[in-house]
Amino acid sequence: MRVEQGFQQVPFHEGNAYVHDPVLPSLLRRIIPSRLFTEEIEPELERFGAEVTTSIRAQASQNRVSPPVLRQYDNWGRRVDELQTSEGWRSLKATAQREGIPGIFYERKYREHSRSFGFAKAFLMVGDSHEVFCPLSMTDGAARVIELMGTEGMKRDIFPRLISRDPSSAFVAGQWMTERAGGSDVSQTETTASPLDSSDQLDGFKWFSSATDGDVALALARTGPLDSGSKSLSLFFVPLRVPLVVNGSKVTASPTSNGIHVHRLKNKIGTHTLPTAELSLESTTAYLIGSANQGVKNIAPVLNITRVWSAAGSIGSLRKCLAIATAYATVRKIDGGKRMLKDVPIHVANLASINLVYRALTHFLFGVVVLLGRVECGIATEEEQNRLRMFTPILKAFATEKAVPAMEESMAALGGQGYMEENDIGRMIRDCLVERIWEGTTTVLSIDLLRSTTDPAKLRQFISWCNSIILACPPDLLKCVQEAIQLLQWRLDSLLAAFLHPVPPLLARPSLMFMGYIASSIYLLEHATWSRTRGEPELEVDAEVFRRWVFDGGFAAVEQELDRARSEHKLANASNTVIVFGHAKL
Repeated sequence: MRVEQGFQQVPFHEGNAYVHDPVLPSLLRRIIPSRLFTEEIEPELERFGAEVTTSIRAQASQNRVSPPVLRQYDNWGRRVDELQTSEGWRSLKATAQREGIPGIFYERKYREHSRSFGFAKAFLMVGDSHEVFCPLSMTDGAARVIELMGTEGMKRDIFPRLISRDPSSAFVAGQWMTERAGGSDVSQTETTASPLDSSDQLDGFKWFSSATDGDVALALARTGPLDSGSKSLSLFFVPLRVPLVVNGSKVTASPTSNGIHVHRLKNKIGTHTLPTAELSLESTTAYLIGSANQGVKNIAPVLNITRVWSAAGSIGSLRKCLAIATAYATVRKIDGGKRMLKDVPIHVANLASINLVYRALTHFLFGVVVLLGRVECGIATEEEQNRLRMFTPILKAFATEKAVPAMEESMAALGGQGYMEENDIGRMIRDCLVERIWEGTTTVLSIDLLRSTTDPAKLRQFISWCNSIILACPPDLLKCVQEAIQLLQWRLDSLLAAFLHPVPPLLARPSLMFMGYIASSIYLLEHATWSRTRGEPELEVDAEVFRRWVFDGGFAAVEQELDRARSEHKLANASNTVIVFGHAKL
């Protein structure tokens, strides 16, 4: 039989990425003022949603996107460190810049809603982006740092290029923190800074640097003794090449012109298209940002922004995986061609469980994005600022822990076709695995959360916010979800006990996940209340999503883990050591 003969599977069609999304249109309609949303933002998202599944997906095709190649020496044996990236990578990055990423955030045409609009565009594209939003998220963070504490020269000459919509003149920024000695522990940073007349000179080795094909970077370097740990680190602006600009035009200087040498590209499990490298800095010219010996504090805006981006990358990739699985169910026939998968209850139930995770994570993400927009525009209350500080590590860890298993379920929903590279689910899973590590593992972020909750007043503010949304629940909605609300309130009551300081070490991780479930549940309830009050078409669905998430979303398992860790942490710690290392090696 010829391959053209016999059964031929009908291809699935996802449709407009925005219009057909089960969450985003109604969510944005709730958080953005009606006239602004209807007249300006939604038409733009509808246009862009069509672009995502047509022209942008074409740019991301496997024959246009390939891993970077490092050419260290020319044919005369000279060190050139020429990094060659694929046409598709460059095209995707340029498309994002033209679409206003990260420009939308800093043009602030829509004031505090600029963050919601910009993240919505990135959210729709991220599954097809091959990780171009990794360097662009760091560019976003670098722009914020310079906006807050850059010199007048940086604000005049660098900031406009970081947020430019013109790819030919726009700068892309990296951030260089990770070194061989410490990983996430920057206290062991070996890179040193020596003052010059009008700049500084860096010498050291950066073990993991994304955006190696960028233009500039923010780097930590030591300006005091090594035994001072992170207290003697300062933040520096580093041009990857000099000069960056000649007569107002962006130029391509020698890759080694600022004493930066690329020793090798990292051989990673995923993010194969993203150029990540090991770099040495040898008499590299750099410029101090902010006060000396305040480097960890000064780079915090980058970390906070990129952690939100990390969550967006995981959830946005889940969006695409779920869209594929849903569309496939509408064309795949089983039972001898008698039934579509969409008519098989057990299959639809599985898709609904994936959908539940997606909805909860998306509402949590944009809840944090709203806070970020308000803080950046200077209109956030002190309570909102504290909530953003608390929610950022929770969101990043919670989303990256929950998204990949749901992506794997989406893959399985296609059967054998799900395991094929052509549908792109495998690449997205590999790429998103890094989000559990990049910008802090769940363990690191759990410890960060504990630091943000040392003041009991901040935790009480969070509980007060939760209760205010519960109390706003209208009576007719309350009848439908009363048992779920009661259970959520009981869990809120136990939250303070989980964060009684000093918190036992084994409670840190389940406490973060517990708060992730609470926060995402509250955002779902807030949306269900809005939907019911407005008489939205999906009011019944929104109520059921909240109810199911509280009862069936995995909340109970985390609660049990938290209770067990609280009561058995001393015994468990000793047992864990024996299980891992054995008696003989203690």
